[in-house]
Amino acid sequence: MRLYESLTIPNFRNYLFGRFFSIFGVQMQSVVVGWQVYELTKDAFSLGLIGLAEIIPFLMTAFFAGNAADIFNRKRIIQLAQFVFLLCVIALWLLSGKFHSLLENKNVYPIYAIIFVTGIARGFLAPAQNALMAQLVPKHLYGNSATWNSVFWHFSSVIGPACGGFIYAKADAVTVYSVVGFCILIGLIFFSLIESQPIPERVKGEKLTDRLSAGLKFVFAHEIMLGALALDMFAVLFGGAVALLPIFADEVLHQGATGLGWLRAAPAIGAVIMAGIMVYFPPLKNAGRNLLISVGIFGICTILFALSTNFYLSFLLLALTGAFDNVSVVLRTTIVQMFTPDEMRGRVSAVNSIFIGSSNELGSFESGLAAKILGLVPSVIFGGVMTCLVVGTTAKISKKLRNLQL
Repeated sequence: MRLYESLTIPNFRNYLFGRFFSIFGVQMQSVVVGWQVYELTKDAFSLGLIGLAEIIPFLMTAFFAGNAADIFNRKRIIQLAQFVFLLCVIALWLLSGKFHSLLENKNVYPIYAIIFVTGIARGFLAPAQNALMAQLVPKHLYGNSATWNSVFWHFSSVIGPACGGFIYAKADAVTVYSVVGFCILIGLIFFSLIESQPIPERVKGEKLTDRLSAGLKFVFAHEIMLGALALDMFAVLFGGAVALLPIFADEVLHQGATGLGWLRAAPAIGAVIMAGIMVYFPPLKNAGRNLLISVGIFGICTILFALSTNFYLSFLLLALTGAFDNVSVVLRTTIVQMFTPDEMRGRVSAVNSIFIGSSNELGSFESGLAAKILGLVPSVIFGGVMTCLVVGTTAKISKKLRNLQL
């Protein structure tokens, strides 16, 4: 029963289903956007610019969003951000259909503009969601809830890209964006079913600049949290090859949009399998050692993926990257939840989002830029080697993280 204890809480279940449908839709959208940009430009750097278009507004709003999550109703912030996502999907739907002429002559700037707006919404969504989740379960269930949150997140990431690639191959972008909009709407409904939680008390007379910087100061003063966040950030920044998958699918593995969808889903499939294992065997004992080992294996699998020319082997290696990345995700989430006071959850979550969330988009930009300079395969090998070096450096300089027990 204890394995499913957090799932017995209605608010937490609604939270999980809300995230599931929202992420399912967003993952479908990311596949189609990537494939559209690649079809229009045939350029790796243009794919990297998708991530840059989202990360710039994300970083611009992160600290303000974290502060907002600590002084306003977190549920309302989530609902507003989800509504903005819905509007952006409608814009992509119109751009791919009625106003498709705007994309002629390799003009992908309207797509970048829409992604820019989603970056603003995501900047406010991430800290509000993370802070709200910690309020929905008791502290002794943080590890269990983090694991189930990971299960639902990655399961949606499994079927989202696969469905997006399949529908796009059989129909068109307009059809995919219609499904995406429907999924985000369902997610919004589930989030609306969550009971509003108390807003933490704020210190009277505290300056805005002090509030905005408080989360960053807290993280940098906490060696374990800083080490865990920095490790994940650099691993994702250098080790990710997701942004380049359209090129691998087309030029290396000779697969179409359907193959791309499965490649995008592979890390999440591995993550779901690993999450199922972690439900029964939580990685909390020797947590620091487990974190370092898992990120190291992630880097090694990334190198091997770059060298593979077989679709099934590439799929397996991507699945392994997702499996071991998920170990670090669960451990990092548990660390942040356990060591953060409730009145600072929004601001610390914003810092967490900057460290981790931004590294996904910056990693996409880095991947596109490195592929432009070094070439496709060498750039991914470089990223995997850098990930392994980051693990070795972190293990050497952070004794507290290395010896961490949860």
